[in-house]
Amino acid sequence: MSFSFSELDFMKPELGAEYTGSGTHFAVFSAHAEQVELCLFSENGKKEIARLPLPKREGDIWSGYIAGVGPGTVYGYRAHGPYEPKAGHRFNPNKLLLDPYAKQVLGELKWNDALFGYKIGEDDLSFDERDSAPFTVKGVVQDPDFDWAGEEAIRRPWTETIIYEAHVRGLTMTHPKVPEKLRGTFLGMCSDPIVDHLLQLGVSAVELLPIQYFLDDRYLIERKLRNYWGYQTLGFFAPQSRYMSGDKITEFKTMVKRFHAAGIEVIMDVVYNHTAEGSEKGPTLSFRGLDNASYYILSQDDPRHTFDTTGTGNTLNVANPMVMRMVLDSLRYWVGVMHIDGFRFDLASTLGRQDLEFDRQGIFFGAIRQDPMLAGVKLIAEPWDVGQGGYQVGGFPHPFREWNDKFRDDVRRFWKGDGGMVPDMASRITGSALQFNHSDRGATSSVNLLSAHDGFTLMDTVSYNDKHNEANGEDNRDGHSDNHSDDMGAEGATDDADINAARARRRRNMMMTLMLSQGVPMILAGDELGNSQGGNNNAYCQDNEIGWTDWSGLDDPFLDFCCKAVAFRKAHPVLRQERFLTGESTEEGRIEIAWHKPDGDFMDDDAWNDDGLRILGVFLSRSVHALETDAMDDIFLVFNAGDDCEFTLPEANGFSEWSRVLDTAEEDGFTLRKETNPVRIRGASVAAFAPQGIAEPLKIAKQQASAGRRKWFQFGRKEK
Repeated sequence: MSFSFSELDFMKPELGAEYTGSGTHFAVFSAHAEQVELCLFSENGKKEIARLPLPKREGDIWSGYIAGVGPGTVYGYRAHGPYEPKAGHRFNPNKLLLDPYAKQVLGELKWNDALFGYKIGEDDLSFDERDSAPFTVKGVVQDPDFDWAGEEAIRRPWTETIIYEAHVRGLTMTHPKVPEKLRGTFLGMCSDPIVDHLLQLGVSAVELLPIQYFLDDRYLIERKLRNYWGYQTLGFFAPQSRYMSGDKITEFKTMVKRFHAAGIEVIMDVVYNHTAEGSEKGPTLSFRGLDNASYYILSQDDPRHTFDTTGTGNTLNVANPMVMRMVLDSLRYWVGVMHIDGFRFDLASTLGRQDLEFDRQGIFFGAIRQDPMLAGVKLIAEPWDVGQGGYQVGGFPHPFREWNDKFRDDVRRFWKGDGGMVPDMASRITGSALQFNHSDRGATSSVNLLSAHDGFTLMDTVSYNDKHNEANGEDNRDGHSDNHSDDMGAEGATDDADINAARARRRRNMMMTLMLSQGVPMILAGDELGNSQGGNNNAYCQDNEIGWTDWSGLDDPFLDFCCKAVAFRKAHPVLRQERFLTGESTEEGRIEIAWHKPDGDFMDDDAWNDDGLRILGVFLSRSVHALETDAMDDIFLVFNAGDDCEFTLPEANGFSEWSRVLDTAEEDGFTLRKETNPVRIRGASVAAFAPQGIAEPLKIAKQQASAGRRKWFQFGRKEK
């Protein structure tokens, strides 16, 4: 079969390979290339069957249209231009290049020296003439049609959002009820056992670790490891092929549709700060060969070298208009075509750098904020990178929310018993106002977490004093050394019943603190099951039982506690307000928030500055600005990291009689019994009290959760 470009002046505005119904339009960006060739391959990608120079250049867009070429066509590019590394140019037409806009990627990369633009063993100024096509991945033309009938975007308010951070492969590999052939895949992720578990737990959104096409680093393959987490993106538009049970990207769309049927939003962890090509000594796979000087930030002093604020060897140059367009086009594609509900931006400070400095009013943030498609979805920043001035917690503009590592560290330190933590704990409970209460940002700006994929799991936080990353092959040098963890008497798993009971109570305390705090809570997948990584706090390369979620904790009482803790939060609007609580009285004379000492008096300067104080009491009332009904919602919380003590509950908003509705000193944790002052607060516990006579709202939350599960059973399972 012969291929040729149409002589018709057929120009589409889209970049990438766009199927028109009768043919495919190919378009790619390169500002410094002298010629770009389209290469077509056999269906399996092994044989190059055509090489055609793109006939049209308009500005820096190279394009052409081929009639009769449709979905399933395998393709790549070769770019001709100067090979002048000292000037930042690394064109080498011997290297087949993946289309940055490829919607599907065929195959797995086979590491070979031919993938590099220079000769391995010599410096990067040399030139390698070997063909890389047999070893690299290719793009596949797609048909965008999919039956989305009955699917609707959820757009749940931030005040109603509870995030569950999960790994598609890790969450499904050991679940006994997920069909074996679906484990590790998008279809396994949305299978009945997984969705049922998420509904039982009560989370409202899954935040998936990177699912855009990524590579396994060469050094990991040589050590018989894999890039498990996925933070080495090569294809910003393509789902990761190893997560598909077949060869159709519709599996990803099916996953999204089924989650939406269950009322669960889907958030993607995305990596636009760097690519898998690494430093100037990395391979030539896509961006480097198409236009190194445009796609990457290069050293101002020596353009031969990449500029790195990410710790991976390169930094994507989003200040370039066409690179910015690629990132925005990618985001719009995942929202508009794949129906994603939001994004968590890895090392997001890098995206806000202009002239190498972080700028919260930078062009990237401005571009997203003005885009009607993107401004309405959930946007979460990891507010740091490894460059100078990269730590920017609280520095991002609305509508971004931010991971709050201060919440994680301070909650761990408080419950570990560190001194002087009461003021910090008070700040975290109320949404970290010092960091976020500015520029008209709300209390939901803080995404609160106890643990995440990077670091100790919740179980390991209470089971290990030190990291144990020996399996990573880096002599335990990798990963954070300061985890604010506590093994509570034995390093790692133990048969000691007292230690295990103390660990279980501390996990209850920490999980309940998460659910009682203003902001947006995020649970790490498996924490509710007691999942451990054996003390490995950097399992980025552990695609095995170390990194996978252990489902043996399904019968653990802690899972039942977590389900009730989530329901408790849902039942109390006072715990999830959009406004920061100021401590001032409202117009109706109601107190929004007040801090109390164990004797019932208000906290004073002496108490706030008492490094020996280990207990904190706080009264919370739902703001009149946030009232959803005429019902009131008042609650008194006590966080006690010290010894048993008595606490005098105050009279507030006309209430002087209280019922205990929560006590983490008990395994079940949730109760309803009348109390008389002073009340007994046991050591190492969280207690909550509601005014007597107010109906126990936990029952309402349970009914709502049950109704949600019934809806899933009725509608979500129609599509298998």
